[in-house]
Amino acid sequence: MVGLLAVLPIGRLVAAALFPDGSLDASLLLGRIVRGATQRAIFNTLDTSFFGAVLALALGAPFAFLVAATDMPLRKLQGFLLILPLMIAPQVMALAWMHLLGPSSALLGWLGIAPPPGTPNPLLGRGGIIALYGVQHAPIVFITLRAGIIVLPRDYIEAARAAGARPWRILATIALPLLRPYILAAVALAFVSGVGNFGIPALLGMPENYLTLATLIYQQLASNGPSVLPQVAGLSLLICLIAVAGIVVQGLALNRRKFAVTRGMPMRFAFGRWRWPVAIAGLVLLGIILLLPAAALLATSLVPAYGVALSAATVTLDNYVEVLLRQASTARAFVNSSYLSLLAAAILALLAVPLALSLNRLPRAAGRIAHGLLELPYALPGIVLAIACILLFLRPLPLLGSLYATPWIILIAYLMRFAALAIKTVDAALAQMPADVLDAAAAAGAGPARRLRTITLPLAAPAAAAGALLVFMSAFNELTVSALLWSSRNETIGVILFSLEESGLSPQAAAVAMVTLVVVIVLLAGLDHLGRRLPPGVLPWR
Repeated sequence: MVGLLAVLPIGRLVAAALFPDGSLDASLLLGRIVRGATQRAIFNTLDTSFFGAVLALALGAPFAFLVAATDMPLRKLQGFLLILPLMIAPQVMALAWMHLLGPSSALLGWLGIAPPPGTPNPLLGRGGIIALYGVQHAPIVFITLRAGIIVLPRDYIEAARAAGARPWRILATIALPLLRPYILAAVALAFVSGVGNFGIPALLGMPENYLTLATLIYQQLASNGPSVLPQVAGLSLLICLIAVAGIVVQGLALNRRKFAVTRGMPMRFAFGRWRWPVAIAGLVLLGIILLLPAAALLATSLVPAYGVALSAATVTLDNYVEVLLRQASTARAFVNSSYLSLLAAAILALLAVPLALSLNRLPRAAGRIAHGLLELPYALPGIVLAIACILLFLRPLPLLGSLYATPWIILIAYLMRFAALAIKTVDAALAQMPADVLDAAAAAGAGPARRLRTITLPLAAPAAAAGALLVFMSAFNELTVSALLWSSRNETIGVILFSLEESGLSPQAAAVAMVTLVVVIVLLAGLDHLGRRLPPGVLPWR
């Protein structure tokens, strides 16, 4: 299963890039790298990903400390709100911010503070991409650092307090040095996410001809079709190598932890009379990051045409009627995304428990390698996986024929990309399952199949359901994979949203984005409710 979901697609990509004629030949890859457009795209990719990761650290690290190590009120709410950008499609985030700050902003027009007509949108180009990378990837930093803060040795903090050290000195001389591996890992993960991000640079960079490697590959495939697959396979491998380097840095950073985990209550810093002011400041910042763009997106979806200010005379629901009831392609995209995401979630939920059990029974070294391979398609940029799937399924297969230009190639890509999400939640549940229960059942004569059916599956089922919901939300409005795999009558929501915005139908694109946003928030709320019955660690914000 690991071979089919992870090794096969990456291996096919390597074969196409380095062995185009059956023998090692890197000339095609090197010829691509020396081109000016490719070098500019490489620099833009590294530049925006690095500075976006630094900004994500600046946003996510304070919230990780406040939520995990202080007595600030409303900590759970703020952690939940900060996770939202990770669950919202990048193209939706980019669209919301564009409609907030542009000269044609319906919200700013309603408030009477819109920039003059003809003013360029400040988000287009490098600066806007970096800013939205910071917002989109701050939850990654938050989750990573929160995991490190929770396991900080409490006795070091208490010893420093007993010696009279002030909180800021404890942070600077004890907490930060101990958290250095987690900080490096968080920056590396945010960097890797920026390398593979397509939705944000596509909406903010392509109008300015500011291309990253992901958008360069999309542009070349969109212009020339499958004939340039050998060339773009080399570019995809280049993205893959950059991403793998970031993953290796993250893994090495976490392996450098040298302190023992201590048990007991986690450390807490008391704010005293500053508790509520700090909480209100955090909520205000989250409101600016999340609520203002969402309000701008809603305002744009309620006006008849882009650039019209929102008012009682202009408000209309016609855009929602158009995209949900009149446009065949948009309605079809909602159906396609729904059933493909549901299928992927259901299949992975069924596979998660037996696959996780099998991986956990491997020898330790083999198990770590297998887990790492399974996580590779999720960690790597989606556009790399899409190229690998095209190479795998472009030619007809025995009995099946060609899967290219069918919805099934998208489903297979979803299974490959999101398998790690389904396995992680089940792994967290299995790790906390008491071994003596299974031992007692075995001693009573229950065989492996009966123990699986009567003990393991009932206990792991909530975690598998949580993983399935995470898979559904991630696949429902994704764009990076389906941007290259969709075909006529097999559109997905992400593709339709991108196409509507490119066609100048911004109010309709905003209506599609608002529908997907509501779906994600409702599912997240249901997942949070389910989280009360899950072991700790299954959901990142609990």
